[in-house]
Parts: sequence; C-alpha cells; structure tokens
Amino acid sequence: MTEKKKRDSWGSRLGIIMAVAGSAIGLGNFLRFPAKAAANGGGAFMIPYFISLLLLGIPLMWIEWTLGRYGGGFGHGTAPGIFHSVWQKNRFIKYFGVIGIFGPLVIFIYYVFIESWTLAYSFFALTGKYTVLSDQSSLRSFLAGFQGLEKNQYFNGIGTAYSFFLITFLLNIWVIYYGIKGGIEKLCKWAMPLLFIFGLLLMIRVLTLGTPDLSKPAWNVSGGLGFLWNPDFSALKSARVWLEAAGQIFFTFSVGIGVILTYASYLKKADDVVLSGLTAATTNEIAEVILGASIIIPAAFVFFGPQDIKSIAQSGVFNLGFVTMPLILNKLPLPELLGFFWFFLLFLAGITSSVSLAQPAVAFLEDEFNINRKRAASIFAVVSFILVQPAIFFLGRGVVDELDFWGGTFFLVVFATIETVLFAWVFGMNKAWEEIHKGADMSIPGVYKFIIKYITPLFLFVILGTWLMQEWLPIITMKNTAVADKPFIFATRLVLLIIFAVLAVLVKIAWKRRKFSASKEEKK
Repeated sequence: MTEKKKRDSWGSRLGIIMAVAGSAIGLGNFLRFPAKAAANGGGAFMIPYFISLLLLGIPLMWIEWTLGRYGGGFGHGTAPGIFHSVWQKNRFIKYFGVIGIFGPLVIFIYYVFIESWTLAYSFFALTGKYTVLSDQSSLRSFLAGFQGLEKNQYFNGIGTAYSFFLITFLLNIWVIYYGIKGGIEKLCKWAMPLLFIFGLLLMIRVLTLGTPDLSKPAWNVSGGLGFLWNPDFSALKSARVWLEAAGQIFFTFSVGIGVILTYASYLKKADDVVLSGLTAATTNEIAEVILGASIIIPAAFVFFGPQDIKSIAQSGVFNLGFVTMPLILNKLPLPELLGFFWFFLLFLAGITSSVSLAQPAVAFLEDEFNINRKRAASIFAVVSFILVQPAIFFLGRGVVDELDFWGGTFFLVVFATIETVLFAWVFGMNKAWEEIHKGADMSIPGVYKFIIKYITPLFLFVILGTWLMQEWLPIITMKNTAVADKPFIFATRLVLLIIFAVLAVLVKIAWKRRKFSASKEEKK
C-alpha cells in the first residue's frame, strides 16, 4: 500500500482517536478492572494503578503514537517495518516486531469467543432466559451449560454458544472487510457513544440504589465507593499489587500489543500525536475508572458486603460479569432491560477492540505483500477461524488461559520493553522528543523526557525481572497444571510457536521482496 493510500484510509483525525479509544475500551474496562480492584482491596489497588498510569500507560501511549506515525512515513503500518525504520542498521530488529502481529492475533483467537458470550447474554436478557434465576449456583450452572462445560437443564451442549460465536465472528470480519474508513471508523463512531449512554444509564441506576437491605446499613452505595476510593498506603509494600496494577494498565491501554502502532501509521507527519494520544487515553480512563468502577463494585458491595466482594472478585472475571452482575440486576425492577444494557455495553466494548486486534495482521499483508484489503481480510478470516476452534472446544482445559498469558500478558511486557528501549535509547531521546512534538498543539511536561528515558524502561525491567524470578519455572514446567490438562497446554504452546515462526518467515520474505523491488528501481 502506498503512503498516499494509507493516509487517505482515515476520514479524519477524530476517526483514529475514536478507533484507538475503541481498541482500548474493551472487556477489560468493565470486567477485568473491577475484578482486579476488588480482589486487591479496592483503595489498596488504586494508588499503584494511578502511579502505573503516569509512569507506564501515558509514556507508552505517546511512544506508540510517535513510532507509528514515524514508521508510517516510510510506508510501514506494522511493528516489523516500523522497528526497522527506527533502527535500519540492525537486520534483526524487524523480527522483534513480529510480536506486534503475533500478540494481537493470539488475543483475537480467544477474545472473539468471549465477546460472543456478551451478545448471547444480551439476547438472553431481553428474552428473560436467565432473569428468573435468583442465586449464584444456578447462574454459574447456566454459564457452564452455555459454555459447553456441562450439560444441564439450561443447555444441552455447546450448540447455542457456537451459533452466537459464528454471528460475532462474521460481524467482526464484515467490519474488517470493509476497511478502516468504511468499517472500523464507522463502527466506532456509533458504537462508542452508544456504549457510553448504556454505561451512564447503568451507573445512574447503581448510584441511586441507596441501602437496599436496611438490616445492614453499612452496605450502601457510599460504602461501595469508599471501598474503591479510600486509599490504603500499606499496599505500596506489596509487589503483587504493583504487578497487578501495571498489568491492568497494559491491558486497558492496549499498549505493548502493536495495534496503536498500526493505527498511528496512518497519520500525516504534521498530525498531533501528543493531544491525540492523551485524548484517547482520557476517554479510556473515563470508561474504566468512572463507568467501570461505578457499576459493578458499588452494586456488588451493596448486595454482598465488603468481605464477599473480595472473594467474588477472586473467583474469576467471568463470575463477576456473568454471574454476580446478572444476579444483582435480577433483584432490581426491569431486569430484562438492565441486563440488556449491561451485556450489550460489553458487546460494543468487545467488538470495537476485536476488530482492532485484527488490524496489524491485515495491514501487514496489505503493506508488505501488496494484497488488497478484501483479500487480506479473507485470509485473516480463514486463518483465525481455524485457530479459534481449540479455544472453543477445549475451554475447560486451560487453552484460553494459556493464550491469554502468552498473547495478552507476557509478550505485552516484552514488546513494550523493546519499543521503549528502541525509542528512548536507539532512536535517541532528544530526537524522539522532537519527533513527539512535531505538529503538537501542546507541550509534554519536561519531566516526561526523564520518565520515558529512565523510569518507564526501569519499571518494565523490574516487572520482567520479578516475573522471571517468581513465576518463570513453575509456568514452563506446568507445575500448577492438572495432569489431564498438560497435553492441551503443550499443544497450545506448540501451535503458538508455529504461528510465531510462520510470521517471522513471512517478515523475511517481505524484506526480500522489498530489496528486489528496490534493486529493480535502481536499475531503471
């Protein structure tokens, strides 16, 4: 794809801001964040969270916007090419960029299936299929039956879930097929406002709950908000809370994945990345900290109290969103409508993220192999459809957790570390600072020059080092994995290795093609 075509792909800079915000605002804002906050003591989590936001999230957001715009000027829209444009003398750096295609693809493999649950539950809410259930055990059984983990009175196999997966998958491919301006940008322009409307309606309803159980006056909305916002400075001593907070920042900002690099590559050289990045980050934080935290946590506190809310959160993200929240809404008037608002909000958040996860792989085929959008989207559809099947049919065997760990946790930190070092130390901080401010309408505080060069990479190395010391050996040896699940985990790792190797080979082929084309031009 030529540079001119790439730049004409977006209708406006507002479109790219909404798309990046849509990529960042996903299931993690409304499910993962409340679960992590509640499981780590509410206010005890928020201090490390905001410190991680200032020292990791915002710097990485600016780094990725700037690197993406810079690499786009050389005709590259994905991490291998963008990394190479920064460090052209290093012949291996493009292979580190493979992570920026590998990570989003792996996340898409399981994310789109989970996303389909939210569409299914939106339908179940409107039809009253689960709204008559009034206890956690029956709602857990409903979820397990739907997922195909057990056969019960609610579902007889995975057929229903698979039908909703097909609908969700086809919707994703349809958006991806119609491109950036005609698909992703158009989706985000209507989905994002609708998402915020549903979120505000739910937030208002939760904040007006008062004290439903007068025999427990401490279980009220203000107590729920206090649980989240009353600071606990002793949490600063816990390495685990710091790691959880940093991990949430990665997850919620979609940094360390490669998606923002691809989106930013479509910007013009004079487009403002400082304000654009900050606007997208702010939109994400409003969705997460204001809406996400003001719906589940106060509602769960009101109905289950300060002790049970921790145990519920620790029982898993899916339990919080698909068991606890429906149970709460079932206790209120109009449970069908409120349930629809909740799950369709999650679906909108999910689909704006999943279509973005596909973009690096599709853009790679377009840019490096001159494949048109429709054909690239078709290739992606076939490959991802095949790869998603194990996540569906072996859900209870740890396959999704394995995909999430490598694609959505470990490689996020590795990729973020590489791009930070590349930006601040290889590209050079003075040159990088000048590049960030090209076309900028506002100046970044000078302290961030120091933070980006020293604090952010140090923070990332500490996270990686701590993980290597504490977690590496048990994970590699599958120490805590059930014996029956080990073959499935091993097979998943083998498939991931093959995917990475194939992508690396494709990068090598792409560069040979570029060299061949360049030599032909020189001969002319």
